[in-house]
Amino acid sequence: MTSTQGTHAPVKVPAGDDAFSHRLAAVADAVEAFLAERLSDEVQPGEIARPQRLMEAMRHAVLGGGKRLRPFLAVETARMLGGSESGALAAGSAIELVHCYSLVHDDMPAMDDDDLRRGKPTVHKAYDEATAILVGDALQTLAFEILADRAWQPDPAIRADLVLGLARSSGLGGMVGGQILDLGAEGRFGPVSLDVDDTLRLQAMKTGAILAFSVDAGALVGGATADQRAALQRYGLALGQAFQIADDILDREASPEAMGKATGKDKDAGKATLVDRLGLDGARAECDRLVGLCEEAVAAWGGKAETLREAARFTVARKV
Repeated sequence: MTSTQGTHAPVKVPAGDDAFSHRLAAVADAVEAFLAERLSDEVQPGEIARPQRLMEAMRHAVLGGGKRLRPFLAVETARMLGGSESGALAAGSAIELVHCYSLVHDDMPAMDDDDLRRGKPTVHKAYDEATAILVGDALQTLAFEILADRAWQPDPAIRADLVLGLARSSGLGGMVGGQILDLGAEGRFGPVSLDVDDTLRLQAMKTGAILAFSVDAGALVGGATADQRAALQRYGLALGQAFQIADDILDREASPEAMGKATGKDKDAGKATLVDRLGLDGARAECDRLVGLCEEAVAAWGGKAETLREAARFTVARKV
């Protein structure tokens, strides 16, 4: 593997009534192959060594599980716009690495203290806490290395926009900022009372920002106009909100076996969720409303946007 490998075979997607699930699985397979290549033991130009324990733990954190919804959104948005599939796959895979890093750190005792992730031991359980911290650090920096590599995106302006977008959506004003608000909502830093707007802001940062940027990354790779990008940003923001609410519903209703991790912990920890604020029926109604906003945002693309419309419906109907 070298960083000069700038092409991948197109994702093969069967036609038919089940085209969406085939498409989702095909992109997930392509992402898995891409990430496995990036996480090989082969030392790359500019590197001194790849420590065995670190590489094994990184592969444990990343490979062999997950729907890969974030890269799927990047790939399908770029595809709809006629953009580079290999560029979108690389950008989406970088976003997936940031997502995986966040899960590794979120599972640790100081955060959510989880023993299972995707049906297997979390990284700090399979290895140790120090290794888990370093795995998260390494996944995050690898993500930005991929985005900055001209092999995947030759246009320097688009590369810069991708790096900037991922930094902002995952950093202090996005995911990380949302995570500390989430800890605060548990009362860790003193008494707190969040209303619906506060909860929506927290969730838009912690979960929604990265999902929304996945769509925006596809728009950037696909060469979207300013108006197209604005419409797709509306889609991404609504999708991110719907995803988190659906996740909160699953935390209440799904079994640990189905989810591959402990459930019901959010309620026990006093986390801020729309289920608490609106009730289960109200939360489901809000999901339906947000799916409508997603469909409205991509209406101008007609049939070309059907996969994105199905992605919104899948987000709220999923059982895991």
